[in-house]
Amino acid sequence: MSERVALVWDDALAAYEFSADHPLKPVRVELTVDLVREVGLLAPDHVVTVAPGEPDLDEVLHRHRADYVAAVRHASDHPADPPAWAHGLGSADNPVFAGMHEASLLVCAASREAARMVLAGEVDHAFNPAGGLHHAMPDRAAGFCIYNDPAIAIDHLLAGGMERVCYVDVDVHHGDGVEAMFADDPRVLTISLHESGRHLFPGTGAASDVGGPGALGSVANLPFMPGTTGDVWLETFDRVVEPLVRAFNPDALVTQLGCDTHVTDPLAHLSLTTDDFGAIVARLHTLAHEAAGGRWVATGGGGYQWVHVVPRVWTMAFAEMTGATLPVDIPMTWRETARRRTGQKPPESFWEAPVAVNDHLRRRARDEAEQSARAVEELVLPHHGL
Repeated sequence: MSERVALVWDDALAAYEFSADHPLKPVRVELTVDLVREVGLLAPDHVVTVAPGEPDLDEVLHRHRADYVAAVRHASDHPADPPAWAHGLGSADNPVFAGMHEASLLVCAASREAARMVLAGEVDHAFNPAGGLHHAMPDRAAGFCIYNDPAIAIDHLLAGGMERVCYVDVDVHHGDGVEAMFADDPRVLTISLHESGRHLFPGTGAASDVGGPGALGSVANLPFMPGTTGDVWLETFDRVVEPLVRAFNPDALVTQLGCDTHVTDPLAHLSLTTDDFGAIVARLHTLAHEAAGGRWVATGGGGYQWVHVVPRVWTMAFAEMTGATLPVDIPMTWRETARRRTGQKPPESFWEAPVAVNDHLRRRARDEAEQSARAVEELVLPHHGL
């Protein structure tokens, strides 16, 4: 596969930071970009680095209520003003911070620029690692997300003339905000693979959810039990997601590449490894080419092992997009930078061995995955002729 690829990045994107002790640390994205550079992924002629486009408030208002945006702007300008703490703002998950409106707009502008470049045919794939804020709702902030940048990217593709867009969310948390915004739009198929809402925020994403009355079959959810390993996750993807995406035949694939599915993530309970994540992005890459004409817009997402996991797996994702082969060992120069910036011991290799779980947990995880897959096969696939 030969493709042109863009990394959408500007240091100003690091301004999306709630507080020094908040789990969503921008250093994880900065270290990702550093590692992408260090292993030479930006050197080839077919790879470009581009800045976000100009922020566009009207794009955000298309998906977010005006009173909510006004509350964000007020909180952004007056972060110590308690009356502004509404619409989910000021909570432990979404504390207000100075400049939050502008920082959130810039994240949206970066994902829109990724979509614009793919839509215009300037590149085949584009990646905004600072994006993926999939929990933001039309009227409120949620789950560390202020404005919903994947929705902005999807809107741009649709406004540009695309008739069908498929959104695949591999974050450990249900992609509830994107689903809510497009659940009644038959042009958009949203697929989310996540830890079950019975065990994890946001508590939604049941396999029985199939879309709004005007777009039945436009939503597919695959919830997993805590402890689910990569082999079970990937088997479910192959069984359900691959045929569904192919049947939908989208004009573009949009993905949220949250990596909080990793076994060591402190905020969730699945048991995937970096090797599993590499297998996931390889499957998405194949689907982009074979089902979406090669058009792939990718965003980051969750992931709270700032040094040990996020930079590795998103570098693996970008290497997959560019067709590059990564070394086994992570460069010493990057490891020294990561240690200096965070005080944490960095990993030495991109790759990991499979995770061992006890037989009882494995059986429960496999049974839950089987139930999820069967529900989607019975309730969603028939709407797509499967």
